[in-house]
Amino acid sequence: MEQKEKKSGIKDFPLVYWISVIFEFFERGSYYGMMSILSIYMTEQLGYSKPSVGLIKGTIQPLLYFLPILSGAIADRMGYRKTLMVAFSFLGLGYFLTSQMTDYFAVFASLVIMGVGAGTFKPVITGTIAKLTTEKNSTLGFGIFYWTINLGAFLFPMFLVPFLKSYHWSYVILASSICTTAMLIPTIFIYKEPKREIIETKESFVNTLIGVGKKIGMVVMDWRFMLFIFLYSMFWILYFQMFDSVLWYMRYFVDASQLNDFVKSVTGLNWKFDVEHVTVINALTIIILQIFISSIVKNTKALPTMIFGISLGTVGMAILAISSNIWIFIFGIFIFSIGEMVAHPKYLSYLGIIAPPDKKATYMGFGFLYGVFGAFFGGIIGAFLYVRLIDNPMIEFVKSHLVSSAAKVQLPTNAKIEDALKISESVGLTKIQISQYAHTSELWILFSGIGVLCIIGLLLYQKLIGARDSSNLK
Repeated sequence: MEQKEKKSGIKDFPLVYWISVIFEFFERGSYYGMMSILSIYMTEQLGYSKPSVGLIKGTIQPLLYFLPILSGAIADRMGYRKTLMVAFSFLGLGYFLTSQMTDYFAVFASLVIMGVGAGTFKPVITGTIAKLTTEKNSTLGFGIFYWTINLGAFLFPMFLVPFLKSYHWSYVILASSICTTAMLIPTIFIYKEPKREIIETKESFVNTLIGVGKKIGMVVMDWRFMLFIFLYSMFWILYFQMFDSVLWYMRYFVDASQLNDFVKSVTGLNWKFDVEHVTVINALTIIILQIFISSIVKNTKALPTMIFGISLGTVGMAILAISSNIWIFIFGIFIFSIGEMVAHPKYLSYLGIIAPPDKKATYMGFGFLYGVFGAFFGGIIGAFLYVRLIDNPMIEFVKSHLVSSAAKVQLPTNAKIEDALKISESVGLTKIQISQYAHTSELWILFSGIGVLCIIGLLLYQKLIGARDSSNLK
């Protein structure tokens, strides 16, 4: 008798799978909700300098990419449920302290606590999904899971953040604390440990971490592998500007009134586009186009497709240099997001090609290092270039105007742009006059140049180094 193979559907997933999806939705929604306004909150509400904000962002964001390799080893020893409880506790505490603190080092430490929680959460939740799906339904299972990430990244900044921000900016971060802390309840009472292969060993926990350290050392010492990751991370320097320099730029230079009027004419709603909606463009683009883009590039060669995607992202960044018009701004972010969708899946494919055949699993586990490099350099470089090309020229113009007009008020030596703008109002300087001295186009052209360097570096890598076995290069 012939038996028809039963197709797998959403009804085949157990309750714990859906609980895990809910965890991911609220954790990512909380994270992207806060990140959509964090740089503006720290500069405008707390009065931090942009370089000091860049240092914070260049520290906490790499934690989310690097910690999973350690927390994954811990989860295998402690169990997923206990590790999730630790993760949500750190997340809730970190967000809460960040919403309450104003001192720079206190906020820095609070965000590190949050980063530890997020880095601990990542491997447990992906490990749970992997354990609860089979070969037949893993594509659907992970598809729903990854779609949930972008759904959270879309809904929280789109609707919740503007509402809470209208009362107080810190309420956005406090809501992130409430959402993540609340996840402790289903973790304790509903979440059940998925079946894991328990390996009986007398190896101590310290020796387990030493073993992880040896793997890190082995991968880091492979210059061929690390060079490729470093070259690719240059593209992610551009990506991380979406949470820093792009937000500062949008806040001061982009007039969203045309978009707001259009939305009102169509829907009748008095909706206002603001900084939190910048990341919404990226998330919504991925939600709508990810399946379509994936179907187009699924059979294309890895590195050429990667380079095409990075080229699109670079063009998207360059579009911002054309004009501060809201429609051009949105179009630039949209094109960049398509480039990200094209490039990243093929990055993972090419990573498997250049990894040693007998160590593929270990090497693929270190593919996240692109985020460590990209977030670290992106946060610091972005803040430095923004201050050098945007803030400083405007500050110098205000200073020279105050001197030439013999104004009674003068700017201090280390004045920030916020100080210059406040004083400029009292002497009759307009925003348009001051903004003419900012080198906005040069900023985005420089970032686009980083994208071009990434492309050139990858082309040279393919030509001079390539895969260990060139016959597998595809």
